[in-house]
Amino acid sequence: MSTLSQILTESKRIVFMGGAGVSTESGIPDFRSGDGLYSQASGASVPPEQVLSHGFFMDHPDEFFQFYREKILHPEAKPNPAHDALARLESQGKLSAIITQNIDGLHQMAGSRNVLELHGSVLSNTCMSCGQHYVLEHILESSGVPYCNSCGGIIKPDVVLYGEALDEAALRTAVAELEAADTLIVGGTSLTVYPAAGLIQYFEGDELILINKQPTPADALATLVLHEPIGEALGKAVLGYE
Repeated sequence: MSTLSQILTESKRIVFMGGAGVSTESGIPDFRSGDGLYSQASGASVPPEQVLSHGFFMDHPDEFFQFYREKILHPEAKPNPAHDALARLESQGKLSAIITQNIDGLHQMAGSRNVLELHGSVLSNTCMSCGQHYVLEHILESSGVPYCNSCGGIIKPDVVLYGEALDEAALRTAVAELEAADTLIVGGTSLTVYPAAGLIQYFEGDELILINKQPTPADALATLVLHEPIGEALGKAVLGYE
């Protein structure tokens, strides 16, 4: 842990790239671990990957929103030490960007401002017919398929479903941030989901730090590898937690 603290102290431009493991310590299950969302829902008649696809959303919006409210939305979740530590690094002028695959908005809740959400956010929703925007509370307070108050169109969460392309502007900005960074922290991700996992190739800096409970394909390339919960690691190194 002293090595991690030293690297962060000496770094001038840090970028963080994270996945579902960043939010598990906030009570939000990941997808692919033994007790993750896909394992929990394995008895369902339709696989979760199919439910969370663009085609299923268009064909069966009622079933999609039942699953979405029960399994994807966690309005009670709060930032954990990982989110707080990254916000602290940004406030110190050390961290330039967070690149996240998460859609829960916890980085912003912790105070981070430059957050690149590759897969969108549950906090934002848009009518597919007229483009009117709605906050998360509208989805939570409605039942069944949420419809637009203005035109009656279906409201779609601004999240990237299977079969949809990632936001090109966010990807371009992420690449630019990675190319300019001297330190990259990759945390809470197995680095197996593309295209997000492929972004690591654009990092040309000095220090690559991997923090994940399980090994990743990039462990051999890293300066430092920590196989532990990311909240614990960053909490100790940045916030001084014991």
